[in-house]
Amino acid sequence: MSLGLFGAITRLLPHPVLLCAADGRILAANPAALKSDGRLTPGACLFDLDSTDTQLLRTHLATWLRSGSPVPGALTVKDADGRPRRFRCHGARAQWWDGPLPAAQLHLLPLDGADRFVVLSQQVAALNRELAFRRSLEAERARLLAAEQAARGRLQHLYTLTAALAAAVTVTEVSRAVQDAALPALGATAVELRLHSTRLVPPLQPGEHPHPAAADWTDLDHPRAGAAPPRAPSAGQPPPLTLPLEADGTHLGLLVVHGADPEATPEHAVAVAQQIAQALRRAGLHEHEHQVAERLQRSLLPRLPAVPGLEAATCYAPGGDLLSVGGDWYDVYDVDADHIGLSIGDVAGHGLREATVMAQITAALRNIVPRYGARPTSVLDELNAFLGRYHPGRMATACYLVLHRPSRTLSYAAAGHPPPLLVHADGTSTYLDRAINPPLGPVHGFRYRQATRALAGDDTLLLYTDGLVERRREIITVGLERLTACARDAAGLGLSEFCERFLYHQPDAAFPDDRALLAARFPAAPPAAGPEALP
Repeated sequence: MSLGLFGAITRLLPHPVLLCAADGRILAANPAALKSDGRLTPGACLFDLDSTDTQLLRTHLATWLRSGSPVPGALTVKDADGRPRRFRCHGARAQWWDGPLPAAQLHLLPLDGADRFVVLSQQVAALNRELAFRRSLEAERARLLAAEQAARGRLQHLYTLTAALAAAVTVTEVSRAVQDAALPALGATAVELRLHSTRLVPPLQPGEHPHPAAADWTDLDHPRAGAAPPRAPSAGQPPPLTLPLEADGTHLGLLVVHGADPEATPEHAVAVAQQIAQALRRAGLHEHEHQVAERLQRSLLPRLPAVPGLEAATCYAPGGDLLSVGGDWYDVYDVDADHIGLSIGDVAGHGLREATVMAQITAALRNIVPRYGARPTSVLDELNAFLGRYHPGRMATACYLVLHRPSRTLSYAAAGHPPPLLVHADGTSTYLDRAINPPLGPVHGFRYRQATRALAGDDTLLLYTDGLVERRREIITVGLERLTACARDAAGLGLSEFCERFLYHQPDAAFPDDRALLAARFPAAPPAAGPEALP
């Protein structure tokens, strides 16, 4: 309680009330005290005003300061004319006072008035009880407010952790979210993840270890050589809290919490561990299915034959957020002594049915190319007829190119597919976009068009699927411009490095779709030695 509240409470009392410090200094006085004696004002000293035994007054004051209940006493003050003015005192320690020194609350009753000392004692006791009750209410309110703020903070941290775990897709992303968001959610100084990698991401074959542990979690199934031992508690710190991570009946590992908030309940820590376990289980299944899809997709892609006069390299990467196999393909054909064929394409959609259609298309192309491989338009006409006859309602994009070796002329035709990129030795590049046609499937009986292009001896041809250039909320021309910029850096590289440079030309980007690439070079044959060259 403040002095202002003291004055408001004692203002209407008919008798003088003083608040005195241990040194006798008056800290506060009500109007009745000032009316009874004008010198009883804040700042005055009782020892200077007492006209009898100052030592006795000091003894009374010490008794009042020690007492929690009203204790009687006496005070004699000389008025302005030098006449003594006697008061009966009733004092006790002011429990509500929170100043630097203790204080006594005194109730004065002039001896010339009615002696209501018993009634006055009851009033003082009631006043002290009320003041103490108000003070306890204020303390309880402050405690409840602090507890509410702490609980609100924990809920906010828990919401942040939940959002981070929901956005995490891979085990590595989940472990990073734990390191970033679990510390404030648990009020901890450090957390450790100790996980069973083979339970998180089951190996595709016995003996495989497909998921190496990251730096921020420990693999219990495949300990790393030279790895740091588990963190020990600091001196004077309580032992860490170890929580099991279980989801769908599978024990995934342990969450070790160092320096957990003592105010947090055990139920809160268990709830955090359950959320982390669910996120790890979801991410592990996602990675396992992604690996299955990638291995199946790679098994469906054809092995390129060795073709004289052709250098080829391929790259493939599955989409980052797709669990199903796709329909991307590439292939090379030794058409005849004068022609080399290349194809690339993509069946619309993702799944086993699309992968099956892709496998049948590659098989059909290996049947079509020996008969029509020198004419790209005929190859696409036959492939369009095959798709409409055996897979009605399906759609695919494709590009077929054929090189005439003697003239080094490249003929090509694209069916709804991104244009091939021809990269020259100086880093400049050209898109082969003069033979654009509708995709395969929707339009029956369409006659495809083709175009030609002469090749230099050091040109490199890049075929790719749309996953390399397409991004969400971005037009495809932006992706095509990125490829031309990448070509300036890739010129002069070996063919495998050339292919990988384009595959990873945006290392931090999210690629939602599969990426299949085929890079090809057609070295010029050395001139045959004539009779004049013989010795």
